[in-house]
Amino acid sequence: MQQIPIIKKAKEQGIYVITCDYAPENPGHKFADEYHNVSTTDLDGVLELAKGLDIDGIVAYASDPAAPTAAYVAEKLGLPGNPYESVKICTQKDLFRKFLKDHGFNCPVAEGYTSYEDALADIDKFRFPVMVKPVDSSGSKGVVKIYGKDELKAAVEEALQYSRGKRFIVEEFIVKKGYQVSGDGFSYNGKLVFTSYGNELYSSAGGTREYVALGEFWPSLLTEEQKAKVDDELQRLITALGMKTCAYNIEVIMDENDTPYVLELGPRNGGSYIPQLIEYATGVDMVDYTIRGALGEDCSGLKMTETRAVVSNYMIMSHEDGIFKELKFDPEFEKNNLLDVYCTHKKGDKVTAYKNTTDSMGTILFKADTVEQMTEITSDIDKYYHVEVE
Repeated sequence: MQQIPIIKKAKEQGIYVITCDYAPENPGHKFADEYHNVSTTDLDGVLELAKGLDIDGIVAYASDPAAPTAAYVAEKLGLPGNPYESVKICTQKDLFRKFLKDHGFNCPVAEGYTSYEDALADIDKFRFPVMVKPVDSSGSKGVVKIYGKDELKAAVEEALQYSRGKRFIVEEFIVKKGYQVSGDGFSYNGKLVFTSYGNELYSSAGGTREYVALGEFWPSLLTEEQKAKVDDELQRLITALGMKTCAYNIEVIMDENDTPYVLELGPRNGGSYIPQLIEYATGVDMVDYTIRGALGEDCSGLKMTETRAVVSNYMIMSHEDGIFKELKFDPEFEKNNLLDVYCTHKKGDKVTAYKNTTDSMGTILFKADTVEQMTEITSDIDKYYHVEVE
Protein backbone atom coordinates (compact mmCIF):
# COMPACT_ATOMS: atom_id res chain seq x y z
CA MET A 1 0.00 0.00 0.00
CA GLN A 2 2.83 2.40 0.79
CA GLN A 3 4.11 2.04 -2.78
CA ILE A 4 0.89 3.47 -4.25
CA PRO A 5 2.03 7.15 -4.15
CA ILE A 6 5.08 6.56 -6.34
CA ILE A 7 3.16 4.32 -8.75
CA LYS A 8 0.47 6.98 -9.15
CA LYS A 9 3.02 9.79 -9.49
CA ALA A 10 4.92 7.96 -12.21
CA LYS A 11 1.70 7.22 -14.09
CA GLU A 12 0.72 10.92 -13.88
CA GLN A 13 4.06 11.74 -15.53
CA GLY A 14 3.31 9.40 -18.44
CA ILE A 15 5.79 6.73 -17.33
CA TYR A 16 5.00 3.08 -18.05
CA VAL A 17 5.04 1.38 -14.63
CA ILE A 18 5.83 -2.29 -13.98
CA THR A 19 5.53 -3.73 -10.47
CA CYS A 20 6.67 -7.03 -9.05
CA ASP A 21 6.52 -9.03 -5.83
CA TYR A 22 5.25 -12.43 -4.67
CA ALA A 23 1.79 -11.12 -3.62
CA PRO A 24 -0.54 -10.35 -6.54
CA GLU A 25 -3.22 -9.19 -4.08
CA ASN A 26 -1.11 -6.21 -2.93
CA PRO A 27 -3.07 -3.03 -3.70
CA GLY A 28 -0.40 -1.13 -5.64
CA HIS A 29 -0.43 -3.52 -8.58
CA LYS A 30 -3.83 -2.39 -9.81
CA PHE A 31 -2.41 1.09 -10.46
CA ALA A 32 0.50 -0.22 -12.56
CA ASP A 33 0.58 -1.04 -16.26
CA GLU A 34 2.02 -4.51 -15.64
CA TYR A 35 2.54 -6.84 -12.70
CA HIS A 36 4.93 -9.80 -12.48
CA ASN A 37 4.99 -12.42 -9.75
CA VAL A 38 8.68 -12.26 -8.82
CA SER A 39 9.84 -11.64 -5.26
CA THR A 40 11.55 -8.30 -4.69
CA THR A 41 14.31 -10.15 -2.78
CA ASP A 42 15.08 -12.48 -5.72
CA LEU A 43 18.09 -10.68 -7.19
CA ASP A 44 18.56 -12.78 -10.30
CA GLY A 45 14.83 -13.28 -10.82
CA VAL A 46 14.23 -9.52 -10.92
CA LEU A 47 17.35 -9.06 -13.07
CA GLU A 48 16.08 -11.50 -15.70
CA LEU A 49 12.66 -9.86 -15.60
CA ALA A 50 14.21 -6.42 -16.05
CA LYS A 51 16.36 -7.60 -18.96
CA GLY A 52 13.32 -9.00 -20.74
CA LEU A 53 11.31 -5.82 -20.18
CA ASP A 54 14.15 -3.48 -21.26
CA ILE A 55 13.49 -1.07 -18.37
CA ASP A 56 14.87 2.46 -18.07
CA GLY A 57 15.00 2.65 -14.26
CA ILE A 58 14.24 0.73 -11.08
CA VAL A 59 13.08 1.91 -7.65
CA ALA A 60 12.68 0.24 -4.25
CA TYR A 61 10.30 2.68 -2.59
CA ALA A 62 9.81 2.57 1.21
CA SER A 63 11.18 -0.98 1.33
CA ASP A 64 14.50 -2.10 2.83
CA PRO A 65 14.30 -5.73 1.56
CA ALA A 66 13.89 -4.56 -2.05
CA ALA A 67 16.68 -1.93 -1.96
CA PRO A 68 19.62 -4.32 -2.58
CA THR A 69 17.72 -5.91 -5.47
CA ALA A 70 17.14 -2.53 -7.13
CA ALA A 71 20.83 -1.67 -6.74
CA TYR A 72 21.90 -5.09 -8.06
CA VAL A 73 19.73 -4.79 -11.16
CA ALA A 74 20.79 -1.19 -11.82
CA GLU A 75 24.46 -2.13 -11.50
CA LYS A 76 24.17 -5.15 -13.79
CA LEU A 77 22.21 -3.27 -16.46
CA GLY A 78 24.12 0.01 -16.29
CA LEU A 79 21.07 1.94 -15.08
CA PRO A 80 21.12 4.89 -12.67
CA GLY A 81 21.63 3.54 -9.16
CA ASN A 82 24.03 3.02 -6.30
CA PRO A 83 26.73 0.43 -5.55
CA TYR A 84 25.13 -2.89 -4.69
CA GLU A 85 27.65 -3.67 -1.94
CA SER A 86 27.04 -0.29 -0.29
CA VAL A 87 23.27 -0.69 -0.41
CA LYS A 88 23.62 -4.17 1.08
CA ILE A 89 25.72 -2.72 3.91
CA CYS A 90 23.06 -0.08 4.61
CA THR A 91 20.28 -2.68 4.86
CA GLN A 92 22.00 -5.14 7.21
CA LYS A 93 22.67 -3.79 10.69
CA ASP A 94 25.71 -5.97 11.46
CA LEU A 95 27.44 -4.96 8.20
CA PHE A 96 26.47 -1.32 8.76
CA ARG A 97 27.84 -1.16 12.32
CA LYS A 98 31.09 -2.80 11.17
CA PHE A 99 31.39 -0.28 8.33
CA LEU A 100 30.85 2.60 10.75
CA LYS A 101 33.50 1.28 13.14
CA ASP A 102 36.04 0.50 10.38
CA HIS A 103 35.67 3.98 8.87
CA GLY A 104 35.92 6.01 12.06
CA PHE A 105 32.26 6.92 12.57
CA ASN A 106 30.57 7.20 15.95
CA CYS A 107 29.21 3.75 16.75
CA PRO A 108 28.12 1.89 19.88
CA VAL A 109 29.91 -1.33 20.82
CA ALA A 110 28.14 -3.82 18.52
CA GLU A 111 28.54 -7.31 17.13
CA GLY A 112 26.55 -9.56 14.81
CA TYR A 113 25.73 -13.21 15.54
CA THR A 114 23.83 -16.21 14.21
CA SER A 115 23.34 -18.09 17.50
CA TYR A 116 22.52 -17.45 21.14
CA GLU A 117 25.56 -19.46 22.21
CA ASP A 118 27.97 -17.21 20.30
CA ALA A 119 26.35 -14.07 21.70
CA LEU A 120 26.43 -15.45 25.24
CA ALA A 121 30.15 -16.22 24.92
CA ASP A 122 30.75 -12.53 24.05
CA ILE A 123 28.21 -10.88 26.34
CA ASP A 124 30.71 -9.72 28.98
CA LYS A 125 32.29 -7.29 26.51
CA PHE A 126 29.05 -5.29 26.48
CA ARG A 127 27.84 -2.80 29.06
CA PHE A 128 24.17 -3.23 29.91
CA PRO A 129 21.56 -2.29 28.91
CA VAL A 130 21.97 -3.60 25.37
CA MET A 131 19.69 -3.79 22.36
CA VAL A 132 19.16 -7.10 20.56
CA LYS A 133 17.91 -6.59 16.97
CA PRO A 134 17.40 -8.61 13.79
CA VAL A 135 20.00 -7.39 11.28
CA ASP A 136 17.47 -7.06 8.47
CA SER A 137 14.15 -5.85 9.86
CA SER A 138 12.59 -2.42 10.34
CA GLY A 139 9.79 -0.80 12.31
CA SER A 140 11.01 -2.05 15.71
CA LYS A 141 10.15 -5.63 14.75
CA GLY A 142 12.09 -8.10 16.90
CA VAL A 143 13.95 -5.37 18.80
CA VAL A 144 14.43 -6.06 22.52
CA LYS A 145 16.18 -4.05 25.23
CA ILE A 146 17.73 -6.19 27.95
CA TYR A 147 19.39 -5.42 31.27
CA GLY A 148 21.22 -8.68 32.01
CA LYS A 149 22.53 -11.88 30.42
CA ASP A 150 19.60 -13.88 31.86
CA GLU A 151 17.34 -12.03 29.37
CA LEU A 152 19.54 -12.73 26.34
CA LYS A 153 18.10 -16.08 25.22
CA ALA A 154 14.51 -14.87 24.95
CA ALA A 155 15.64 -11.68 23.18
CA VAL A 156 17.66 -13.65 20.63
CA GLU A 157 14.75 -15.98 19.94
CA GLU A 158 12.47 -13.02 19.30
CA ALA A 159 15.00 -11.25 17.08
CA LEU A 160 15.56 -14.34 14.96
CA GLN A 161 11.81 -14.66 14.35
CA TYR A 162 11.96 -11.40 12.42
CA SER A 163 15.25 -11.94 10.56
CA ARG A 164 15.10 -13.18 6.98
CA GLY A 165 18.82 -14.04 7.11
CA LYS A 166 18.58 -15.52 10.64
CA ARG A 167 21.15 -13.10 12.05
CA PHE A 168 20.96 -10.62 14.90
CA ILE A 169 23.05 -7.86 16.41
CA VAL A 170 23.83 -6.98 20.02
CA GLU A 171 24.73 -3.34 20.64
CA GLU A 172 25.11 -1.07 23.63
CA PHE A 173 22.25 1.31 24.36
CA ILE A 174 22.95 4.99 23.61
CA VAL A 175 21.44 7.52 26.02
CA LYS A 176 19.94 10.15 23.74
CA LYS A 177 19.53 13.87 24.22
CA GLY A 178 16.02 14.98 23.33
CA TYR A 179 14.08 13.21 20.59
CA GLN A 180 15.61 10.68 18.24
CA VAL A 181 16.14 12.28 14.84
CA SER A 182 14.03 10.70 12.13
CA GLY A 183 13.36 11.74 8.56
CA ASP A 184 14.42 11.52 4.93
CA GLY A 185 17.20 12.95 2.81
CA PHE A 186 18.45 12.93 -0.77
CA SER A 187 21.88 12.92 -2.37
CA TYR A 188 22.50 14.00 -5.96
CA ASN A 189 25.72 12.83 -7.59
CA GLY A 190 27.08 12.00 -4.15
CA LYS A 191 26.24 15.33 -2.50
CA LEU A 192 23.65 15.50 0.28
CA VAL A 193 21.38 18.21 -1.10
CA PHE A 194 18.29 17.81 1.06
CA THR A 195 17.38 16.62 4.55
CA SER A 196 14.14 16.99 6.45
CA TYR A 197 14.12 15.79 10.04
CA GLY A 198 11.35 15.11 12.51
CA ASN A 199 11.18 13.97 16.10
CA GLU A 200 10.59 10.25 16.66
CA LEU A 201 7.65 9.37 18.90
CA TYR A 202 7.69 6.36 21.21
CA SER A 203 5.25 5.15 23.82
CA SER A 204 4.69 2.40 26.33
CA ALA A 205 0.92 2.95 26.21
CA GLY A 206 -1.14 -0.22 26.24
CA GLY A 207 1.89 -2.36 27.09
CA THR A 208 3.89 -1.33 24.03
CA ARG A 209 7.65 -1.30 24.65
CA GLU A 210 8.94 2.21 25.20
CA TYR A 211 11.36 1.98 22.25
CA VAL A 212 8.75 0.91 19.67
CA ALA A 213 8.22 3.76 17.20
CA LEU A 214 4.72 5.13 16.75
CA GLY A 215 5.35 8.10 14.48
CA GLU A 216 7.18 11.40 14.07
CA PHE A 217 6.37 15.07 14.13
CA TRP A 218 7.86 18.04 12.28
CA PRO A 219 9.58 20.50 12.63
CA SER A 220 12.74 19.06 14.10
CA LEU A 221 13.70 20.45 17.49
CA LEU A 222 17.40 20.28 16.64
CA THR A 223 19.32 23.52 16.86
CA GLU A 224 20.98 24.79 13.68
CA GLU A 225 24.32 23.65 15.07
CA GLN A 226 23.00 20.16 15.85
CA LYS A 227 21.41 19.84 12.41
CA ALA A 228 24.70 20.84 10.78
CA LYS A 229 26.48 18.12 12.76
CA VAL A 230 23.97 15.50 11.60
CA ASP A 231 24.15 16.66 7.97
CA ASP A 232 27.96 16.64 8.04
CA GLU A 233 28.07 13.12 9.48
CA LEU A 234 25.64 11.87 6.84
CA GLN A 235 27.67 13.49 4.04
CA ARG A 236 30.83 11.80 5.31
CA LEU A 237 29.00 8.48 5.36
CA ILE A 238 27.50 8.90 1.88
CA THR A 239 30.98 9.71 0.55
CA ALA A 240 32.56 6.72 2.31
CA LEU A 241 29.90 4.41 0.88
CA GLY A 242 30.25 5.82 -2.63
CA MET A 243 26.53 6.56 -2.89
CA LYS A 244 25.39 8.64 -5.84
CA THR A 245 21.80 9.77 -6.38
CA CYS A 246 19.45 8.34 -3.80
CA ALA A 247 16.64 8.97 -1.32
CA TYR A 248 17.41 7.95 2.27
CA ASN A 249 15.45 7.13 5.37
CA ILE A 250 17.49 8.44 8.28
CA GLU A 251 17.62 7.59 12.00
CA VAL A 252 20.14 9.44 14.19
CA ILE A 253 20.66 9.78 17.94
CA MET A 254 22.36 12.79 19.50
CA ASP A 255 24.01 11.67 22.72
CA GLU A 256 24.35 13.75 25.86
CA ASN A 257 27.44 15.44 24.41
CA ASP A 258 25.71 16.37 21.12
CA THR A 259 27.62 13.62 19.31
CA PRO A 260 25.58 12.21 16.38
CA TYR A 261 25.25 8.43 16.04
CA VAL A 262 23.80 7.29 12.71
CA LEU A 263 21.56 4.33 13.49
CA GLU A 264 20.11 3.90 10.02
CA LEU A 265 20.86 5.20 6.54
CA GLY A 266 18.17 3.30 4.66
CA PRO A 267 18.85 3.64 0.90
CA ARG A 268 15.19 4.30 0.10
CA ASN A 269 12.35 6.68 0.99
CA GLY A 270 10.88 6.37 4.46
CA GLY A 271 7.83 4.31 5.26
CA SER A 272 4.78 5.51 7.19
CA TYR A 273 4.19 8.11 4.44
CA ILE A 274 7.19 10.22 5.49
CA PRO A 275 7.63 11.62 1.92
CA GLN A 276 4.01 12.80 1.96
CA LEU A 277 4.51 14.32 5.41
CA ILE A 278 7.66 16.10 4.21
CA GLU A 279 5.70 17.59 1.31
CA TYR A 280 3.16 19.00 3.79
CA ALA A 281 6.03 20.30 5.96
CA THR A 282 8.31 21.78 3.28
CA GLY A 283 6.53 21.72 -0.08
CA VAL A 284 9.26 19.42 -1.46
CA ASP A 285 7.97 16.45 -3.49
CA MET A 286 10.41 13.68 -2.61
CA VAL A 287 8.50 11.15 -4.70
CA ASP A 288 9.08 13.21 -7.84
CA TYR A 289 12.83 13.46 -7.17
CA THR A 290 13.03 9.73 -6.46
CA ILE A 291 11.53 9.02 -9.90
CA ARG A 292 13.88 11.54 -11.55
CA GLY A 293 16.89 10.00 -9.85
CA ALA A 294 15.95 6.48 -10.93
CA LEU A 295 15.70 7.65 -14.54
CA GLY A 296 18.97 9.60 -14.46
CA GLU A 297 17.21 12.93 -14.83
CA ASP A 298 18.29 16.32 -13.46
CA CYS A 299 17.75 16.71 -9.70
CA SER A 300 19.69 19.96 -9.30
CA GLY A 301 16.55 21.85 -8.28
CA LEU A 302 16.41 20.05 -4.94
CA LYS A 303 17.74 22.26 -2.11
CA MET A 304 17.64 22.43 1.67
CA THR A 305 14.22 23.85 2.57
CA GLU A 306 12.79 25.29 5.75
CA THR A 307 9.93 23.48 7.48
CA ARG A 308 6.84 25.67 7.36
CA ALA A 309 4.19 23.51 9.04
CA VAL A 310 3.70 21.47 12.20
CA VAL A 311 2.71 17.99 11.05
CA SER A 312 2.84 14.39 12.22
CA ASN A 313 2.40 10.82 11.07
CA TYR A 314 1.09 8.30 13.58
CA MET A 315 0.38 4.59 13.52
CA ILE A 316 -3.22 3.43 13.36
CA MET A 317 -3.30 0.81 16.09
CA SER A 318 -5.54 -1.06 18.46
CA HIS A 319 -4.83 -1.70 22.12
CA GLU A 320 -6.76 -4.98 21.99
CA ASP A 321 -7.26 -8.02 19.78
CA GLY A 322 -10.54 -8.36 17.94
CA ILE A 323 -12.41 -7.79 14.70
CA PHE A 324 -12.17 -4.35 13.12
CA LYS A 325 -15.37 -2.36 13.29
CA GLU A 326 -14.40 1.24 12.48
CA LEU A 327 -11.85 4.01 12.93
CA LYS A 328 -13.34 6.91 14.89
CA PHE A 329 -11.98 10.44 15.24
CA ASP A 330 -12.78 13.28 17.60
CA PRO A 331 -14.99 15.56 15.45
CA GLU A 332 -12.94 18.73 16.09
CA PHE A 333 -9.66 16.90 15.38
CA GLU A 334 -11.11 15.43 12.18
CA LYS A 335 -12.29 18.86 11.03
CA ASN A 336 -9.30 20.98 12.02
CA ASN A 337 -6.24 18.72 12.12
CA LEU A 338 -6.62 15.55 10.09
CA LEU A 339 -4.81 15.58 6.72
CA ASP A 340 -4.86 12.00 5.40
CA VAL A 341 -5.90 8.53 6.50
CA TYR A 342 -4.15 5.45 5.09
CA CYS A 343 -5.92 2.49 6.69
CA THR A 344 -4.99 -1.02 5.58
CA HIS A 345 -7.99 -2.70 7.27
CA LYS A 346 -11.63 -2.97 6.33
CA LYS A 347 -14.61 -3.86 8.48
CA GLY A 348 -14.45 -7.50 9.56
CA ASP A 349 -10.66 -7.84 9.35
CA LYS A 350 -8.76 -9.33 12.27
CA VAL A 351 -6.98 -6.83 14.52
CA THR A 352 -4.01 -7.55 16.81
CA ALA A 353 -3.03 -5.39 19.79
CA TYR A 354 -0.06 -3.22 18.77
CA LYS A 355 3.40 -4.49 19.74
CA ASN A 356 5.41 -3.33 16.71
CA THR A 357 4.74 -2.25 13.13
CA THR A 358 3.69 -5.78 12.18
CA ASP A 359 0.45 -4.91 14.01
CA SER A 360 0.03 -1.49 12.39
CA MET A 361 -3.29 -0.83 10.67
CA GLY A 362 -1.89 2.05 8.64
CA THR A 363 -1.03 5.69 9.23
CA ILE A 364 -2.77 9.00 9.84
CA LEU A 365 -1.23 12.35 8.91
CA PHE A 366 -2.33 15.44 10.83
CA LYS A 367 -1.34 19.03 11.56
CA ALA A 368 -1.26 21.38 14.53
CA ASP A 369 -0.97 25.14 14.94
CA THR A 370 2.07 25.00 17.21
CA VAL A 371 4.70 22.55 18.43
CA GLU A 372 3.10 22.80 21.88
CA GLN A 373 -0.27 21.76 20.49
CA MET A 374 1.36 18.91 18.55
CA THR A 375 3.11 17.71 21.70
CA GLU A 376 -0.19 17.74 23.56
CA ILE A 377 -1.94 15.75 20.81
CA THR A 378 0.78 13.14 20.36
CA SER A 379 1.21 12.63 24.11
CA ASP A 380 -2.48 11.73 24.48
CA ILE A 381 -3.41 10.44 21.03
CA ASP A 382 -6.24 8.23 22.30
CA LYS A 383 -8.29 11.40 22.87
CA TYR A 384 -8.24 12.10 19.13
CA TYR A 385 -8.75 8.73 17.46
CA HIS A 386 -9.46 5.14 18.40
CA VAL A 387 -9.99 1.81 16.72
CA GLU A 388 -13.29 0.14 17.52
CA VAL A 389 -13.14 -3.64 17.60
CA GLU A 390 -15.63 -6.35 18.46
